[in-house]
Amino acid sequence: MESSIIIETIVKVIVVLAVFSALAGFTTYIERKVLAFMQRRLGPTNVGPYGLLQIAADGIKLFTKEDIIPANVNRPIFMVAPIITAATAFIAMSAIPFFPEFEMFGYTVKPIISDINVGVLFVMSVGAVGLYGPLLAGMSSANKWALLGGARTAIQLLSYEVVSGLALLAPLMMIGSLSLIDINNYQAGGVSNWIIWSQPVAFVLFVIAGFAETNRTPFDLLEHEAELVAGYATEYSGMRWGMFFIGEYANLFTISFLVALIFLGGFEPLWFIPGGLAIVLKVMFLIFLFLWTRASWPHIRPDQLMWLCWKILMPLAVLNILVTGFVLMF
Repeated sequence: MESSIIIETIVKVIVVLAVFSALAGFTTYIERKVLAFMQRRLGPTNVGPYGLLQIAADGIKLFTKEDIIPANVNRPIFMVAPIITAATAFIAMSAIPFFPEFEMFGYTVKPIISDINVGVLFVMSVGAVGLYGPLLAGMSSANKWALLGGARTAIQLLSYEVVSGLALLAPLMMIGSLSLIDINNYQAGGVSNWIIWSQPVAFVLFVIAGFAETNRTPFDLLEHEAELVAGYATEYSGMRWGMFFIGEYANLFTISFLVALIFLGGFEPLWFIPGGLAIVLKVMFLIFLFLWTRASWPHIRPDQLMWLCWKILMPLAVLNILVTGFVLMF
């Protein structure tokens, strides 16, 4: 029995790594197409039908491009930083239930690598460790722009992790469990039971914090090219550079799944749509929302980013917790 569990877990790990690595590459193509459409351009068109082979071209370029390591960098830290970013992005996915259970060859498959009773805490904690990738990259690069990008990483991600954690406290108080499966099951019974209706403030706060934690516009200040060349990634090339962005796009899917599972009914059936397809559609919409925002909003300044976090979002999150506590108590 134990050997079958080990084999099942290994298969799940391989599937998650393969699928989400491919999706990270495909999302870069979709992003360029969405931005091109909104800006009245064509986007990738020349490589393959509709430019679809642009993904393969990018992958080949990253794998074959020369891996340059500057002379004055702290070599071990410089080399391990991209690995931290990519690894933590995929490790966080191990506690996420992607679909409802299903039967395959007479065997019940649970589409989750590790069903732990503190799933939300695990995902958030591992995601928080991911900040060490850009931070160490910036500190080890012997480059002032990279160092500034690393400093912004620490400030931005630590600040908005507090907001996302406080935003989740209120719905977790209602549900009484940290398991993502329990949170999903709490919303069974239709759209009216989705947590977004009872916790709209928490939903908005968590989505805004998600933009900051995934380094998406208008909060993409960690490698802001107009000010910092490429920030923490300035000195990187080849696949080391690519690992940062594989991690970034993988985190995009992690945040989208968390929002769908916690606030939007998860993989519960949606009207006539089965649960597995329902959560895919929700995640696709949330990914599109991230891309749409990039096409619509300008960058903000670092001081505006911190002002928004500490003077607007943080008090709102605390107030939401207090109101939820009073409602639950009385």
